[in-house]
Amino acid sequence: MEQKPKITVVGSINMDLVTITSQVPKVGETLFGEHFILNPGGKGANQAVAAVRLGANVQLIGCVGQDTFGTDILAHLQKEGVDVTNVEPVTDVTGTATIIVANGDNSIIVVPGANNYVTAEFVESKRDVIAESNLLIVQLETPLEGVIKAVEIAKENGVTVILNPAPIQELPSELLRNIDYVTPNEHEEQLLRQNRDEEELNGKLVVTKGSEGVSFSEDGKQSNIPAYKIDVVDTTGAGDSFNGGLAIGLIKGLSLREACKYGNAVAALSTTKLGAQTGMPTAQEVDIFIKSMK
Repeated sequence: MEQKPKITVVGSINMDLVTITSQVPKVGETLFGEHFILNPGGKGANQAVAAVRLGANVQLIGCVGQDTFGTDILAHLQKEGVDVTNVEPVTDVTGTATIIVANGDNSIIVVPGANNYVTAEFVESKRDVIAESNLLIVQLETPLEGVIKAVEIAKENGVTVILNPAPIQELPSELLRNIDYVTPNEHEEQLLRQNRDEEELNGKLVVTKGSEGVSFSEDGKQSNIPAYKIDVVDTTGAGDSFNGGLAIGLIKGLSLREACKYGNAVAALSTTKLGAQTGMPTAQEVDIFIKSMK
């Protein structure tokens, strides 16, 4: 039997509070919304679910609160097949993301809560989990010190690293040197490049551009892969789906171009349903979709 690729995700775990409305309210304005949904989310949990549905063995490292949201999220992740052995309850509220979806796009406010406990010390206690992985995915919704420690452990053990730099913040050069791929969107890319030596990002940037596809560097030249044309319902979680797809493609030995194409297909399918995790496709669904588009 073929062994499943082992991915470790160090990152945030949130409950998404999603409001569907026809327009985003202005300051001081009150509007009636159309629907309200509670969905498990957080970039770490999202990327873990994306990778599991695509056929990986995924360990999630993070923290939740000792509250109803935390209990519900853990039960959901276990049902999805994510290994939550290394998700620990702490004495704080579970992280939340308040999401307003209007006209197919979204605005998000994140309150980290328990995610703030994913410190360097906490990550160090999970060293063996990271060291035994094929690939590590990290984001920036947990403390930067914990991200740096996770990447450091991965580097020491020859583990491939994908950094999804969201929400964007100033990053130390040492961190960028230790990662293999950085996956910003266009806005994050602009901020990432400010006051930075281009050599630090050379060959590592994979930029998601929504409806314009993905750009990356190949043999010193910039390449672009167009997005799949699809009717969009909700873009929440599309970037996380792409990262999960990219990770699977790389682990399977695809070239960066082919891994990006695969990630594109995963992201496209994820936008056809409401919610970050609920819209994430399975490997079979992605394969069928790709064949239908040829």
